[in-house]
Order: sequence, then structure tokens, then C-alpha cells
Amino acid sequence: MISKISGIAALLGLLTIALGAFGAHSLKDKLDPQELLNFETGVRYMMYHVLGILLINNSSFLKDRTKLSVSFLFLIGILFFSGSLFAISTSFIAAEQIWFITPLGGLLFILGWSLTAIGFFKRNVENLSD
Repeated sequence: MISKISGIAALLGLLTIALGAFGAHSLKDKLDPQELLNFETGVRYMMYHVLGILLINNSSFLKDRTKLSVSFLFLIGILFFSGSLFAISTSFIAAEQIWFITPLGGLLFILGWSLTAIGFFKRNVENLSD
């Protein structure tokens, strides 16, 4: 399962590059500066968390259960946070309709990073008791 999630993350990395290029070249003249900045924020956070998924899933210091939990939090966070910014900035959906989705995605990112930290600390404590 972890290798499949890593494969999905790699495909999302590809999509992130495509979205970044699309934003830089096709949306530059169509969006106002704030909308373009919002779109770029979505791309940036998407890439951060794609890289996070890949690093976490290839860490030997975390248990597989932690890796899966963090991966799902990050994947749903990407969908909510970045996806809502893409939708709002391109006027696909009005911000008033989905304003709560972006911070929910951010909360999922925070939970994922918290779970990662806990996993590393638990591993460190377990190694001390050996």
C-alpha cells in the first residue's frame, strides 16, 4: 500500500509541475494578482506535501501505520487546501460557497505533521529503551 501511495504522490508531483506551468503561462493574463497569488500558494503547498509524502513513506524511522495515516491526511489536505484555492482563484466556485474547505485542508496538514513528529519521538523513546 505504501508503494502505491508513493506512486500516487509521484503522479501528484507531476500534476503540481503541470499546474505551476499552467498558472505561470496561461493564467498570468487571466487572473488578477491576488487570484494568481492564491493559485501559486495552492501549487506550492501541494508540492510541499507531495514531497512530504515521499519522504515520510521512505523513512525507516516511522511505522507503516503512521506512514499511511500521515499520507491520507496529506492527500486529503492537498485536495481540500490546494483544490479549494485552485477552484476559488480560477472562479470555478465562489469563495463564499467553500470558504471553510481551505482551512480544513490546512488543519489536515497540521495534523499530519503532528502525527509525523509523534511518530519520530515514539521511535526515539523506543530506541532508548532497547
